[in-house]
Amino acid sequence: MTASTAPAGKGPRKGSHRQNQVDPLAPLRVPDDPPWDVYLTGTVFLDIIFTGLDSAPVRGTESWARGMGSSPGGVANMATALARLGLRTSLAAAFGDDHYGDYCWDALEHGEGIDLSPSRTVPGWHSPVTVSMAYEGERTMVSHGHEPPPEEPAPECPPRARAAVASLAPGVSAPWIAQAASKGTRVFGDVGWDDTGAWELAALPDLRHCEAFLPNAEEAMRYTGADCPRAAAHALTEYVPLAVVTLGADGAYAVDRRTGETAEVPAIEVEALDPTGAGDVFVAGFVTATLADWPLADRLAFAGLTAALSVQEFGGSLSAPGWSEIAGWWRKVQSVQGQSATALRRYGFLAGLVPEKLARPWPLRRAVPTIGFRRSA
Repeated sequence: MTASTAPAGKGPRKGSHRQNQVDPLAPLRVPDDPPWDVYLTGTVFLDIIFTGLDSAPVRGTESWARGMGSSPGGVANMATALARLGLRTSLAAAFGDDHYGDYCWDALEHGEGIDLSPSRTVPGWHSPVTVSMAYEGERTMVSHGHEPPPEEPAPECPPRARAAVASLAPGVSAPWIAQAASKGTRVFGDVGWDDTGAWELAALPDLRHCEAFLPNAEEAMRYTGADCPRAAAHALTEYVPLAVVTLGADGAYAVDRRTGETAEVPAIEVEALDPTGAGDVFVAGFVTATLADWPLADRLAFAGLTAALSVQEFGGSLSAPGWSEIAGWWRKVQSVQGQSATALRRYGFLAGLVPEKLARPWPLRRAVPTIGFRRSA
């Protein structure tokens, strides 16, 4: 099966862009629901992405890129992916007191409909910046930033939400995670590379508050000492009810300790242009499908699909797919001659979910915003 993405424009204020969105949680919504579907916190970067490089930059030379884009990055990748999938998303982040910070705030609040009421602008603090150079399906990144004040960005009391995505770090405990879990928020734990080299699950104290843990294969094996990612997933369920291990080009594997259920879904074969943010998109897809109460295999398939769509475009939040892209892909793959009936059945749950009116011509290119253009009169 193949994948692609479609354009995303800047929408109206305060989430009204969702009037034309699929609401995957619509059958489950009741009047006393939490105000937000997902809460998350972290650092927002300004991402500047150079595309169309023939090779990696060479020391002592000047390289010209055929394209350039800019977008909010860092935790904004996850927030954007969640919002584009129709979830009511609230973000607590520190924003720089500069034009970059203003741009990121506007793009997230007005363009994506993300709630930024827990966020704040830090006077005198400049926005962290990442420059990403994409070439031959790889990327090289250079980042710069100053530490925000200690109290930024997470508030002491997170807002009530169905779910939260927490970035776990060795030796670090974030009080908001335990507070959110105590209020019934379902916490999904993400993790990065352990620069300490210890790889001890005991060093992730907030893992005990998580419903699900979503490492990649290498991380899962290092944390558990298992010799294969599937064995690592089973070992992780001693610490967390649901373990999801991403397997790169081989897809993903999950184990639910509470039900005894396991699931494995192969990846969709795509020509990847830029993997930036693909992991965030996968987590966003899995959180969305979990909150919608789908079967475990469907959750993995949906997460893998959204990630596959994202890597076919450049950038992090720029490439996060919405329902128009999903609908366009689903309609297209059904029309491909000789398409595997088994593969189509794997994604058959989309048939009752995506309305035909959202299926645009496919593929379409996503608009790439650039800072600084004046609007014509």
